[in-house]
Amino acid sequence: MRCKRFSLFFVIIGLSVSLSASLFGVCEVAEEEHRAPPNIVLLLADDLGWTGLGCFGSDLYETPNLDRFARSGMKFTDAYAACTVCSPTRASIMTGMYPARLRLTDFIAGQNRPYAKLRIPDWNKGLDHSFVTIAEALRDATYRTAQIGKWHLNHAGRDASAYDATKHGFDIQVGRPRGTRGYRLPAGANSKGESGSAYLTDYLTDKAIEFIDKSKDEPFFLYFAYHVPHTPIQGREDLVAKFSKKVRTDAIHKNPTYAAMVASMDQSVGRVLERLDRHDITDNTLVIFTSDNGGLTQRYGKHDSFTENLPLRRGKGSAYEGGVRVPTIVRWPGVTEAGSVCVEPILTIDYYPTLLEIASASGDRTHNASVDGISIVPLLRDSASTLDRDLYWHYPHYHAGGDGPYSAIRSGVWRLIEFHEDEGLRLFNLATDIGEQHDLASQMPERADKLQAKLHAWRQRVSAQMPTANPKFDAARATEVGRRKRQ
Repeated sequence: MRCKRFSLFFVIIGLSVSLSASLFGVCEVAEEEHRAPPNIVLLLADDLGWTGLGCFGSDLYETPNLDRFARSGMKFTDAYAACTVCSPTRASIMTGMYPARLRLTDFIAGQNRPYAKLRIPDWNKGLDHSFVTIAEALRDATYRTAQIGKWHLNHAGRDASAYDATKHGFDIQVGRPRGTRGYRLPAGANSKGESGSAYLTDYLTDKAIEFIDKSKDEPFFLYFAYHVPHTPIQGREDLVAKFSKKVRTDAIHKNPTYAAMVASMDQSVGRVLERLDRHDITDNTLVIFTSDNGGLTQRYGKHDSFTENLPLRRGKGSAYEGGVRVPTIVRWPGVTEAGSVCVEPILTIDYYPTLLEIASASGDRTHNASVDGISIVPLLRDSASTLDRDLYWHYPHYHAGGDGPYSAIRSGVWRLIEFHEDEGLRLFNLATDIGEQHDLASQMPERADKLQAKLHAWRQRVSAQMPTANPKFDAARATEVGRRKRQ
């Protein structure tokens, strides 16, 4: 009897523990189901190269706020922009599609070289309304949406008001004030702003903070697209003076004005993150920081002395890693591990499906069927996860910082570039040659051919537009820039 009572006692205890565990599990599920969707803040730098932050290796630029942000989130070492120039990358973020699929493949309105060897295709010089943007998808999921800063997706030559951010799903849009010269605001433009600053970055940060203040009690999506450190190279005077005293002749980064521009962006990020803390919504806010393309290092073969992307080769406008690999940090409290690093390659097309998943938003079925990106939520949950896919670029244009029209593929550690003027191939092993200095195409023709076949098949799938032979080709005038045609 004692044994039977003993067994019965443990059975009762077991049932009690099991029941408690089950109820606790139900409560956890219920709590998860009733938890408010996370706020989303997407911070996009303009022309910030891979080594443009302190936490990504700069030897001059000081970014204490972004460095602290990286320590609280996840750094991506192999994050890429979808294009080597800005507008196509911005369109890829808004739609989740490759620029080649959108046929929006150059900065708006592009550059015309009437005597170049190749004639560029008739591409889309603006984001069409036929595409459902991430802002539209999130607004349909009850998010309040705002676009602050640079939009650069209006159709060239058409009524800008018909294609601005508010016509693409954003409730609010704030750009540079009329009369702004570079980064200098017109008199009185920010007299009532929190910062009181006449510098564009500070003004836009005031507007971003105002949006957070008004939206703190409901799910919101803030897309803050900085102008810095894009040309003109013009920093805030106090910061220029600070960095002028810190330049070293042996450093890679030597431009104090450029450093001041990066510092103003870092201060802005710090203010945005502090506002989330102040309203006690940090724990329910996903924050992404990235850039639209690499830093501008040269134009027409001459170094500009603005910045450097070393050890990467070249920069904005070029076919190489320096044009498309960008610093990226993501923080999703309770999901991303603080101080973690992910080496899996990601692309700006991935943010669309990622944000849909995080926000539990369905989006548009027809649009979703053409989305090229993959959700990186598995990487955010586990930095050691992998995504089984190749990445592609297609730039059928000429740019002052480049070497002519090209397409490229990254497959594992391999990167193949196909230049369209001479159909030449360049093959690099990024694991051993991140600076792309040793072309292996002639030594490994089978691998080069295999990657080229993949690249061509992808171009067919997305109906990529190709440049064609130019009957007006004149080698002596090939780099001459003509006037843009009216749309």
